[in-house]
Amino acid sequence: MSASLAVSPTALAVRRFRRDWLSLVCAAFVVAMAAVALLAPMLAPHDPADADLLRRLLPPAWMSDGEWSYPLGCDGLGRDILSRLIFGARLSLGIGVGVVLLATLIGASAGIFAGFAGGAADAVLSRIADVLLGFPYLVFAIGLMGMMGPGLSNIVLTLVLKEWVVPFRVARGETLGAREQDYVEAARALGCPRWRIMRDEIMPNVLSPVLVVAAIRMANVIIMEASLSFLGLGVQPPAVSWGGMVSDGRDVLVDGWWVATFPGLAILLVVLATNLASQGMREAFDPRLHR
Repeated sequence: MSASLAVSPTALAVRRFRRDWLSLVCAAFVVAMAAVALLAPMLAPHDPADADLLRRLLPPAWMSDGEWSYPLGCDGLGRDILSRLIFGARLSLGIGVGVVLLATLIGASAGIFAGFAGGAADAVLSRIADVLLGFPYLVFAIGLMGMMGPGLSNIVLTLVLKEWVVPFRVARGETLGAREQDYVEAARALGCPRWRIMRDEIMPNVLSPVLVVAAIRMANVIIMEASLSFLGLGVQPPAVSWGGMVSDGRDVLVDGWWVATFPGLAILLVVLATNLASQGMREAFDPRLHR
């Protein structure tokens, strides 16, 4: 057997992803932003909640009257925008990663169970998923947050309730195909219990597409969190989020364009990088594209 044939499919997928320089750069950017979020207390030059009206709408450092100690300027309360961007990354990225991980765990588990068990369990779970998919995402989130009230736990719960449907459908579809394979039939013939077949035979084959979809969905969750925070339904002050920063700047767009522009750019760049990196992952790890 040649060396090329001995290489595992995962190793080949990693090689393909590494050759896609754009996706690789975007993935590195997302990882760097995650590192910035984790190290926010050490990297932020000022306290993000330190307000001083003498610095109100202080412009960025390269503009006249700007100060290099506040390189991106200050907001309407005199708070350092750079420090708030760094601390805002903790919340915005943290919610994105946390919601996607939790929703993927719930959705993939339910999808594997529904696809393998079939019958009434599959019908009930699939109908619930269809009902949730029928609601527009933002309308669903606004309605639920309006009933529960703003807050970190409520926004996570709201987004998970909507987001688990996507990995559920992916996992269910992959399981429906995998349960008819010979290795699953062999495990059944050997008398393996259902839970072991799902864990040892089905889950490894479902994991790759589910993880790729999870990476794609993270960008959507970040946008939804920012949208809810912009509307005042997200995490409340003194917590800092990028969507809340954009909301703070909407009333001073003429006199202080930088207040809303820099957090808006942060959302744009992270979402764009996440989308491009996840698209590269999909193209590298999907075996159907390399037959």
